[in-house]
Amino acid sequence: MDLMRLKKEIVDFVAGRKNDFAAIAEELYNNPETGLNEVRSSALLAAFLEKEGFRLERGIAGLPTAFRAETGAGGPVIALIAEMDALPVMGHACGHNVIAAAAVGAATALRRVLPPEAARIVVFGTPAEEQGIGKVDMIAHGAFDGVEFALMVHPSSRRYVIKHFLGLTRIRFIFTGKPAHAAAYPEEGINALDGVIQTFNGINALRQQLRQDVRVHGIITEGGVAPNIIPERAAAYFYVRADDLAEMERVKNRLVACAEGAALATGCRLEVEEDPRIMAPLKVNRTFSALYSAQLAYLGLQESENQPDKNKGSSDIGNVSQVVPTIHPHVPIGDGINIHSEAFARATVSEKGKAAVAEGATALALTAAELVARPELREEIRQEFRS
Repeated sequence: MDLMRLKKEIVDFVAGRKNDFAAIAEELYNNPETGLNEVRSSALLAAFLEKEGFRLERGIAGLPTAFRAETGAGGPVIALIAEMDALPVMGHACGHNVIAAAAVGAATALRRVLPPEAARIVVFGTPAEEQGIGKVDMIAHGAFDGVEFALMVHPSSRRYVIKHFLGLTRIRFIFTGKPAHAAAYPEEGINALDGVIQTFNGINALRQQLRQDVRVHGIITEGGVAPNIIPERAAAYFYVRADDLAEMERVKNRLVACAEGAALATGCRLEVEEDPRIMAPLKVNRTFSALYSAQLAYLGLQESENQPDKNKGSSDIGNVSQVVPTIHPHVPIGDGINIHSEAFARATVSEKGKAAVAEGATALALTAAELVARPELREEIRQEFRS
């Protein structure tokens, strides 16, 4: 296999089809859909891939908007991740429209330039990343069984290859008390909102003893119905994040202790609800990441200086990285803008946003092509993953 010829063909192909791929990002931007509601988004991506000759399987893993598109019949199995959900109100302020368009573009290029027997290229349409559940459910249903490598890009204000992610677990506290007239018969009531407030106070006192990587943040989801009625029911919802799952579990248990203490102090009954779908930290594969970096150098693109362990969030791509070697590099769409803002959403369809789609599609396809052509490199990546 002539790798240099393949790489040139990929670059030329994406350059010739870049407007088609940018149009996907723009269509998703104009019609944003939140997690598990990505009906039009999923249909758009699936129809595009089917027209390009991919075999489609829709509604996989019990998720109506998840899909698997595949081409090829031999060689390594390489997956490209197409996230597609948007945020409430803000639309594609996390840039999943760019992610999906780049994945589809890369897969289309690989189908056109690789011999069918060289590799199996899979595109996963993955819903509900913002809720952190889509890929978790897909893994649980075996969707990633047999996949050997997974790749995706994410838009950012900078171009970098490695970015760390925190693990995340979610927990709800529901306090039940006893209603009473807050002025006439306050002694008859048990204030559920006091239980929630005491929980927040306990957690805020706990923060001084938390490790630097730990993040705890929550909201009050129920707080009563009227000021003159002692709240019978109140509830809070918390995220706990950490670099590793063991620390995350330890901190979560301390939050439960804070809530239990608050319930005891206020006389409330406490119900604890834990979401079993935990987001794992990203397992960084440096050999795989270096391969993507080499494609940026081939394209003459300069990586931004960055601290991989700074400004960390969480994503269910971390769960994928625990079961298969995975990379999650970032492509630039504009200086000085941060995710989950209206400015970021607009930038995804700017000229820089369109360029980011083309860059992501090209770099992902080049990386996959090298994986196909270099079995010794595939084994190096696997060895690092196993270790």
